[in-house]
Amino acid sequence: MIKTIIFDLGAVLIDWNPHYLYETIFTDEAERHAFLETVCTAEWNEEQDGGRSIQEATELLLSQFPQHETAIRAYYGRWPEMLRGPIEGTVAIFSELKASGNYTFYALTNWSAETFPIALATYEFLSWFDGIVVSGVEKDRKPFASFYNTLLNRYNIDPAQALFIDDNLRNIKAAEQLGITSIHFTTPDALRSELVAQGILV
Repeated sequence: MIKTIIFDLGAVLIDWNPHYLYETIFTDEAERHAFLETVCTAEWNEEQDGGRSIQEATELLLSQFPQHETAIRAYYGRWPEMLRGPIEGTVAIFSELKASGNYTFYALTNWSAETFPIALATYEFLSWFDGIVVSGVEKDRKPFASFYNTLLNRYNIDPAQALFIDDNLRNIKAAEQLGITSIHFTTPDALRSELVAQGILV
């Protein structure tokens, strides 16, 4: 029986995407994609999620790509512009689950410790969680088993009684290796259907 529901945040409950910012910087779509695939890459961003400081990360790229200084500095200088708001359909599901009183709720998120307070101050529904484990704070991240175990151990969660929801299939597979039932998030409607099928939502 599921007693605990664990949510990822970015792209599940919060619509975060660097392209929202860089559409305003690069008028050429190909140039924008090239910048985010070769300069401010997902892999570079994950190092901040894992605890590297914004200053160190920025200086590293400035030394490698000085010609892109303005665009590089914008990544964190204009970071809130990457947030488009809550993913309303998922927040509605969270609200319904919360109202049932049947579960405890936790967030397990890959997020920089320096930018997460912005999200915390912006989205009221983050206060609904019984606990939030942030990768940048822990200096660890998904998909490493140690990061999941931080959450499980800190809050005394039985993995056999937990459900994990994440948009990244890599992270889903890692959770399943630990015995956590998992749902690969694609859309709120698909999530709702899966939760109904599992008897978690009516």
